[in-house]
Amino acid sequence: MLHFNINDDQIDYMKSSFKILVAALISTCIFISTSCSKTLEKKVYSGVPAQNFWQTPEQIAAGVAPAYQALTQIPDDAVHDLNEITGGEIIAPTRGSDWDDNGEWKALWEHTWKPGLGILNDAWSEIFAGISQCNFILSVVDSLPQKPANIANIDAELKVLRDYFYFLIMDMYGNVPLVTDYNTDPNSVTNSSRKDVFNYLVNDLKENVPLLTPTKDATSYGRLTKWAGYMLLAKLYLNAEVYTGEQQYANCIAACDSIINSGKYSLGDYYADFAIDNQGSTENIFVVPFDKVYISGNYWELETLPYQLGEKYGLIGTPWNGFCSTFDYYNQFDDADSRKKMFLVGQQYDNSGNEIIDLQTGLPLKISPYVNEFSSAADTFRFAGVRNIKYTPEPGTGDEDLIHAQSNDMVLFRYADALLMKAEAETRLNSNLGDAVSLVNLVRERAFGNASHDWKSQDLTFPNLLAERQREFAWEFWARNDAIRFGTFGNARTPEKKKDPDAHLELFPIPAPQIASNPNLKQNPGY
Repeated sequence: MLHFNINDDQIDYMKSSFKILVAALISTCIFISTSCSKTLEKKVYSGVPAQNFWQTPEQIAAGVAPAYQALTQIPDDAVHDLNEITGGEIIAPTRGSDWDDNGEWKALWEHTWKPGLGILNDAWSEIFAGISQCNFILSVVDSLPQKPANIANIDAELKVLRDYFYFLIMDMYGNVPLVTDYNTDPNSVTNSSRKDVFNYLVNDLKENVPLLTPTKDATSYGRLTKWAGYMLLAKLYLNAEVYTGEQQYANCIAACDSIINSGKYSLGDYYADFAIDNQGSTENIFVVPFDKVYISGNYWELETLPYQLGEKYGLIGTPWNGFCSTFDYYNQFDDADSRKKMFLVGQQYDNSGNEIIDLQTGLPLKISPYVNEFSSAADTFRFAGVRNIKYTPEPGTGDEDLIHAQSNDMVLFRYADALLMKAEAETRLNSNLGDAVSLVNLVRERAFGNASHDWKSQDLTFPNLLAERQREFAWEFWARNDAIRFGTFGNARTPEKKKDPDAHLELFPIPAPQIASNPNLKQNPGY
């Protein structure tokens, strides 16, 4: 029996809100031939035999929801942290004894990780949990004696979601097991080469993306559409030279054009993309829905805000005073660039305009952009590093039990990236440079409010393009991916990051626990 559990309040919300529609589906507990146990009590409105379930749009959405639920671990957890800290946009310095965590954050910043580092296994496990869930649901729906009329579309959605998870793990770990059958013995698999995984993903996406919905409305919010599929293809093509040794920039341009020419997306208010209620964004192509009642997992505000700023933003718990950015990164933003407003720096004030005093030290809470060392016990070091409120902090969230996290939906793909990917691909091919600079200027004119900071064709240098991506997509997941493609990943930086000895660090090691549990797996070179 397949149980579709949803309570009365969720039903009311579903009638009026894009986000709660998706939240209700993702929080749905779906099991085959088993019972459902949740922290919150829920009425069971229906128990439907699996073969009778996949018939209506609502049932199909509920059927695929557990695969999407696995995404809630991706954008603000180990995967995000590995990509942003190693890429240099985020640092988590040790302040006294706070944030030491057995040297984990230091190893990521300095590129001194080893296969036994816990966060490497966390990320691997989170991604493969999503892959396994996709494989499981595919096995269920494909084995139905009477398949739904749109079985090809259901399969396509699950396969493209699996492709997204595989893109992440191939990008991070390179040579990974390629498992597409739920019944495969996990102890029998071995690594596939990065090139083979890349080729599999491209072929699978080319086959399945045309079967995804082109619709952009409440029914497709938080789910993979045709346009999100093209974004994933564009990402693969943009990095093809890294993954396979052969560039595919023309294919990247074509994938971006599919999105740009669709007319579905446009550049709106930058901060509307990350607002508490950002489901109205004109730009976001693929998001992970979060909600302070129904879907926990967005802890952005807790990770970055200093302890004493919780009250200012109406949080119901104490922030963790952790993630921040260095002066070198912050200094890339012009004062006239509206994107610079995502950062907190300098003296902080309460909502009445009074200086906030740090209760532990008695010092004014004055955030410094300088992080000149990784670890310090000095009182002032508690305030080192600019903090990021790109995802607007939400009053009434941030409790210590992590139940009421932020409602801001976290962005995986957005329209500005299609514009800048196409511009970069054209620049790398040294073709259509007029178009490339126009695309970059669309993004810059939104940031500056006018054309006063527009680029000319001669500004289309690789350092400039990377810096523009670092400004536009600050803390958004792409720092490591971009740095590797532009050749800056191994560079020395302040504080304490030495130049990488060689390029083997551009792949993370296969986590030690994975090799211990399956000796068929081969470790990546250099580890």
